[in-house]
Parts: sequence; C-alpha cells; structure tokens
Amino acid sequence: MAAKEFIVAIELGSSKMTGIAGQKNLDGSINVLAVVKEDSSSFIRKGVVYNIDKTAQCLTSIIKKLENQLKTAITQVYVGVGGQSIRSVRNVIAKDLPTETIITQDMVIELMDANRNMTYQDQEILDAAVQEYKVGAQYQIDPVGIQATRLEGHFLNILERKTFYKNLNKCFETAGINVAEMYLAPLALADSVLTEVEKRSGCALVDIGADTTTVSVYSKNILRHLAVIPLGSGNITKDIATLQMEESDAENMKLKYGCAYTDNNDIDNELKYSIDKDRQVESRKFIEIVEGRLEEIIENVWYQIPSEFYDKLLGGIILTGGGSNMKNIEKAFVNHTHIEKIRVAKFVTQTILSNNEWIKARNGDMNTVLGLLAKGDINCAGNAIDPNGDLFGSQKQTPVPPTNDQRPARQATDIPAGVVRTELEKQKAEEERRRQQEEEERARREEELRQQAEAERIRKENSLWHKAIKGIKQFGKSIVEEE
Repeated sequence: MAAKEFIVAIELGSSKMTGIAGQKNLDGSINVLAVVKEDSSSFIRKGVVYNIDKTAQCLTSIIKKLENQLKTAITQVYVGVGGQSIRSVRNVIAKDLPTETIITQDMVIELMDANRNMTYQDQEILDAAVQEYKVGAQYQIDPVGIQATRLEGHFLNILERKTFYKNLNKCFETAGINVAEMYLAPLALADSVLTEVEKRSGCALVDIGADTTTVSVYSKNILRHLAVIPLGSGNITKDIATLQMEESDAENMKLKYGCAYTDNNDIDNELKYSIDKDRQVESRKFIEIVEGRLEEIIENVWYQIPSEFYDKLLGGIILTGGGSNMKNIEKAFVNHTHIEKIRVAKFVTQTILSNNEWIKARNGDMNTVLGLLAKGDINCAGNAIDPNGDLFGSQKQTPVPPTNDQRPARQATDIPAGVVRTELEKQKAEEERRRQQEEEERARREEELRQQAEAERIRKENSLWHKAIKGIKQFGKSIVEEE
C-alpha cells in the first residue's frame, strides 16, 4: 500500500547518486520506504556536477524507480550540497554606535545582512554561521541589550563556485524535479552523527568519501571551519591499480586486504596477495601503497584543522563515510594526529527502521543521505500511481509548481542554519526585497509631498500678504458684527 506522506532526499556523490524515501513517526524514528542507487562516476567528479544532461537523466531515473517502489508520485525532493568547491571563509563586520547605545536585535540583523551581501569573486555564499559578537573588549553569543559604542560580528561564510551552484540548480530544472530545500550536506551529516557533547567540547568530523574528504570543525556547538580535500578512498584504489590491474580488481583488493596501519614486525615479506588466479602482488608493496596514500589524506585533514583548535578537540576526531571502514584506521589517525580520542561513526544517531541491506550494513556509507532525510519536514508524496495503468500515458504526472511557493520568500536572515537557497528562492526573495523597497520609496515620496504641502500652507499663512488679507477679513467681519 502506498504511503500518503513521506520525505525524499537525494545525495549526489562522486561514485554514486542515492535517492531515499522515508516516513517520519511520532516518536522521532524514521521508516525507510525505498532506496535507489545509480553510478555517477561519469558525470559527477569530486562531488561536483560536470555533465548537466547526464546528471538530469540519472535524477529522472532515480525518481522513476522510487515512484515504482512507492506506488506514489514524487512532487519534490531534498538535496544535499557538497563537493570540492565548498570552503569556509571568516569575515568580520563592524558598526560604530553613538555613545551609550543599547544594542537591539535590528542592529544584529543589520550586521548579518551586511555579511550576507559580501561579494566574493566567482563564489556564492551558501550559508553564514555566526561565530560570536565582539562588544567593546568582550565576546558575546547574544549582544542584544548590552550598552556599547562599537559592535563587531564575526561570521564563517560557506562558499561555493557560482558555476557549480548554477549547474546543480540547472540539473533539477532540466529533469523537471522540484527542490523542496537544498541543505549543506556536511552540516546535515554532522547533525546526524555527532553528539551534543562532541559539538560542545570541540571535535573534528572527517567524512572520507570516494573522491573527496570533508573536514568540519566544531567548538561550543558552533561550526568553526569547513573544508573539502580533493582526496578520498578512490585515490587508494587508483594507486593499487598502478600494479597493472583493472580498477574493479584494485577496489576488490582494497576491500579484502586493505589496512590503514600494519606494524612493520607483522609484515610477512614472503606473503603475496592474489590479484586473480594467475597473478599476485607482494604484501609489503601493497601495504606501502595503501598506507602511503592514506597517510597523505590524514596529513591533509590535520592541515585543514585551524591551529587554534589543536588543543581544543576534547571530543576527538569522528570518522565516517565509506572510507572509514578500512581496518585499523583509528590507529592510523592516532599515529599521525596524536589525538587519542578517535571514533568511527558507523551510523546516524536517529532511529532508522528498515530492511534494506545497504542501510542494515551500518558502514557509514548511507549516513549523509539519512541525515538529509532527517532534515525534511515537507511532504514529498503526490498522487497514487496505478501499477496496472498505462506507464507512458495515464501515469504521466502533470508538472507540479515549484514547491518554494509553499513558503513565503525568505530573506537570508530568515533561513535556518545549513539551508541553501535555490536560485528560484533567491529570485523570489530578490523580487520581494524590491517590492518592499518600492513600497518604502512610495511611502517616503508620499510623506515628502505631504510635508511639502504642509510647509507651503504654513509659508502662506506666515506671508505678509496673507496676513494683510486675513487682517482685512477680520476687520470687515468685526464691522459687520457691530452693525
């Protein structure tokens, strides 16, 4: 029986594109109703769309397969935004205030707007995380109500190249798929695998994917740094393939024999690993290749963590993603970062109910898309599909208007953390902003005309000629009254 309400989320990964549909229960748990995966290695590189048409075709295929499983049309989807071009930049906006000024919420919003209106060459601001506010010499999380002569807002802006942002929007437009909301995939993942204690005490979340590794640093429950490294577990596979084998064989060998750390005394120089029935490779050579590339990934991860947080990662390093499944990976990270507290997040913190084998594997591979699913709050289900109907005729859905119409046009300061406005929503917000400006301008002009008319009236009343005429009228009126 088809579900009447469900959420649909799509993750555009470098090796695969994943679509998932789930139903939220009153107790907070999620029933997974359908999961579809498609290979994306030929049109998505390092988490970024390079071929719009092929990506749109893959999206259409995923939606159709989900609809067939759900027996229900899909009207909109939640989308994760990530990839190599994502990076964070710190920014400070300051405002001098008159003496003895008490800071108001409007002043804070003015700083946030000024930060959001910053322009970066070829870059789009996807999100802005407030770090703190400097009031005088003190740092505050909430400065409203404090008296000061200067207010500084410290922000962490999340940027992406405009070309990639437009390509992503264009894919869904080409496929005719409405986007309920775009969400920063690293933030959705962090909210689903990190504990409140880890975020508060300070931690680094490392998501090891196929082509990229994403590093998110948290402290005092605030995102402090975000970076994407163009290296992933797929690079280990390619290095193994240099031993004159197909990448598929190299991937199988990595999964079967790959180990992040092997003590030198435990390496058997006589041992050989089988490539196929006719060929073998020395175990030491294989181990050196795997560990060499993994060491490079770990060093780049550590380099991305700001130095001021080296001694503040009391929550440790949390590893997730498909690449975190390699044997002894915790030991490898301890050796290179000297952080003793390493945890591998195999699954999300939400209660997920499913019989799907990919989800039951609990290997970190589905964490991001499950995090996106957990963020959804708008029903994505349309009309039921008749399985016995005409697959190409009667079941063809009438295009649904863009779902952003369900919400009023939101300005930057109205958007929850992690949510990325689509191009359509930005256009609507810009139109709404222009409309408000026009109304304010019209009201201002009307007030100016009223003031001018009032000033003209007062001027006439105070003129000598007007006073003379008024005096004559009063004199005539007094004579008539006397007669």
